[in-house]
Amino acid sequence: MSDSKPIFFDSHMHTPLCKHAEGLPSEYVAVGAERGLAGVIFTCHSPMPNRFSHKVRMTPDQFEEYCDLIQGAADGAPDGFEVRLGMESDFFPGMEKWLTELHQKADFHYILGSVHWHIPEYIDAFWTGDQEAFREQYFEHLAESAECGLFDSLAHPDLIKNSEPDDWAFETAKPVIARALDRIAATGVAMELNTSGLRKPYSEMNPGPEMLAMMAERNIPVVIGSDSHVPERVGAQFEEALTSLEEAGFKAVSVFKERKRSEFDITEVRNSLRQLSLTQ
Repeated sequence: MSDSKPIFFDSHMHTPLCKHAEGLPSEYVAVGAERGLAGVIFTCHSPMPNRFSHKVRMTPDQFEEYCDLIQGAADGAPDGFEVRLGMESDFFPGMEKWLTELHQKADFHYILGSVHWHIPEYIDAFWTGDQEAFREQYFEHLAESAECGLFDSLAHPDLIKNSEPDDWAFETAKPVIARALDRIAATGVAMELNTSGLRKPYSEMNPGPEMLAMMAERNIPVVIGSDSHVPERVGAQFEEALTSLEEAGFKAVSVFKERKRSEFDITEVRNSLRQLSLTQ
């Protein structure tokens, strides 16, 4: 029997402060421990100024409450299980100063950058009625989000395929994606494999296998996140994600602590996740 111990983290999950998640942080922690994780990183949606996208995020005056909520979950976690404070922050042109200051207000372990094409402010600013141009703008912003230096990793990097998913064709978007990935690779910023994509209109992980392979070719580090908005999603489809990474050409997967990245061998991560089921 393997003597592997929990070593891996789910690096993307939310709290009810974002107004579209359910469950106490302690419940997310409990599921993570049950599924053989060493810990979790909470990355609730960042507050933004002037009621920007206010229906899907905490308010600025709830920021301290968020930090306290995660510290409480850490204090009550099972022995040896680690709870880390993170944040999912929106990249949106003109918001860089706000985010720079926000990210200095707490001792974050991980800052996850997102381009949320579907929020009203983004659509109002960038939708022109041309779907192909909208997708191209999205990937331009994805590259800019890496280059701005605010983020450790980029969340659900092909989320745009859920805009008119019946019309999504990877080969059509491939040249635009390649240019974006070349720019991202030059920054050293990681990218996320988000398992919640399986529950979206275009049902595959974010990113899909073709883009994942392009990331591997460019040696872009990858972090896995469930994007949990309910406790039972913590760690969901992680073994499937590890297989996808291997098939794309990756040998390692990353986790952040104190804004610094560590790599773990995929085989060792898989063994550590399976160890719990062997001992039950």
